[in-house]
Amino acid sequence: MKLNGRRESNNVDDRRGLKPKAAGLGIGGMVVAALLVWIFGGNPSSVLQLAGNGTTENTEYVATAEEEALAKFASQILAGTEDVWTAEFKKMGRTYTPPKLVLFKDAVQSGCGGATSSSGPFYCSADQCVYLDLDFFSSMRQQLGADGDFAYAYVIAHEVGHHVQYLLGTLTEAHQKMSRLSEKEANQISVRLELQADYYAGVWAYHDNKMFGSLEDGDIEEGLRVASVIGDDYLQKKARGYTVPDSFNHGTSAQRSKWLKKGLTTGSVAGGDTFSPRYADL
Repeated sequence: MKLNGRRESNNVDDRRGLKPKAAGLGIGGMVVAALLVWIFGGNPSSVLQLAGNGTTENTEYVATAEEEALAKFASQILAGTEDVWTAEFKKMGRTYTPPKLVLFKDAVQSGCGGATSSSGPFYCSADQCVYLDLDFFSSMRQQLGADGDFAYAYVIAHEVGHHVQYLLGTLTEAHQKMSRLSEKEANQISVRLELQADYYAGVWAYHDNKMFGSLEDGDIEEGLRVASVIGDDYLQKKARGYTVPDSFNHGTSAQRSKWLKKGLTTGSVAGGDTFSPRYADL
C-alpha cells in the first residue's frame, strides 16, 4: 500500500507500557493463542476477566523499530477509515464518530472487561474501541503465511467494520437476538456479522484507494488470500482434519473472500446486507 505522506490518527491510545496486574495467563504462547481465538471466531467476551482485577501498573517498555513502524502503519490505516467512513456516513445523513485504537502488549483492561492477547484483535462496543496487540501480525505471518501491509490493514478495517455496525445499530440488534437463540442459530448470526464486517473492510479499501490511490499491484490478491486462510472450513480442516459446519461463526473461506471482494468491487455500503439472504446463499 502507498501510505507515504498520509496522516496518522489522533484516536490512538498506546497502552503498551500499561499492564493489568495479576494477568490470568502467562506471557508465553499468548500471541499464538490470540491467533487461534481470532481465526476460529473467538468472541472476546469468552476470554474477558482473564487479565486481572482492573488495576494496572506502568512498566518500562521499549518498542523495536519494526514494532514502531507497525504502530505508525496502524495509525495511518485508522486515519484512512476515519476519512472514508466520515464521508460515507455523511452520504447517509449521519455523523460518524470514530473508534479509538488501543495498542497493548500481552494484556489490557477494556470497557468489556480485562483481556489478554488471547482474545486477538477485537472491538468492544462498551467503550467503542478496537484493541490490538501488534505482535498479532507476526503470528499471522508465521502461523498462516498471511503477510503484507494490506493483509494487516484488512484486520484493522474488519474490526472498524464492527464499529460501523455498532453505530448503525446492527451489532446491538444481532447480539440481542443471539442471546435468545440456540448455539447453532447464534453462530449463524455471528457469521452474518463477520461477513458484513469483511464487506465493510472491502468498502473502506475501495474508497481509500479512490481518495488516496493507496492500493498497489498485488494488494487485492493479498487481502483475498488472507480471507481464504481464515475461513472456518479451511482452519478446522487444517487443525482437525474435518469440519463442523454448525460451529462456524466467521464464515467459510469462499464466503469471506466473496464478501470482501464484493466490498472491494462495489464500494457501496448498501450492498453489504448479509442478513436478508438465506443462510445457504451467503
